[in-house]
Amino acid sequence: MRTGRLRHRATIQKPIDSGGGEKTWSTYARAWVSYEPLRGSEFLAAQQVNAQISGKVIMRYIAGVKADMRFFLEGRYLYIVAPVDVEDRHRELQLMVKESV
Repeated sequence: MRTGRLRHRATIQKPIDSGGGEKTWSTYARAWVSYEPLRGSEFLAAQQVNAQISGKVIMRYIAGVKADMRFFLEGRYLYIVAPVDVEDRHRELQLMVKESV
């Protein structure tokens, strides 16, 4: 992984069940990430698998990052759809994300 690509500082948040049925969010970690919106053929291929995928986040591996978490990145919320531990080496995570509207 080239660290120069990781130029965005993001906050990873996890959901907290407050008991009242309302979801609140707590900071899980902060990380340097690369955000790449899907374009062209990548976007069309992603729509066939999951119509909600809008981009990909690349970051160093952090244990415990799951599909129910989200990123706060430059004033936007990006919800994790599918986390992938690249080559199962615990060095890099590629996360397919959808942006909230």
